[in-house]
Amino acid sequence: MIFGRNNSFNRVVINGKSINCSGSNICIQNGEVIINGKVIQSNFEHDIKVTVYGDVNKLDCAGSVEVHGNCGSIDCSGSCKVDGNVSGDIDTSGSVTCGNVSGDINCSGSVRCRK
Repeated sequence: MIFGRNNSFNRVVINGKSINCSGSNICIQNGEVIINGKVIQSNFEHDIKVTVYGDVNKLDCAGSVEVHGNCGSIDCSGSCKVDGNVSGDIDTSGSVTCGNVSGDINCSGSVRCRK
């Protein structure tokens, strides 16, 4: 949960394909999209770009991520952009652009955040 609330997103776009769903945890690994422990889609390419519309508690992705909302924690292998705040940690192989971060940032690229 983010900031003590049960936050939920309502749409995820992966490589241009929109998936309408709700939940608070997203994992995209080995070509599968798993939301709150349930496989929603499969057969996605290895070069993955994910866009989440709404708040998400945990985002784990083998690719780049963009969140139009707040996020708890992010673990991704590409760049990371969050319009809102991050209440947990960010671990990425790319660069980070986000609002305030309450946790740690571990990345191999540049970092740009409000705090």
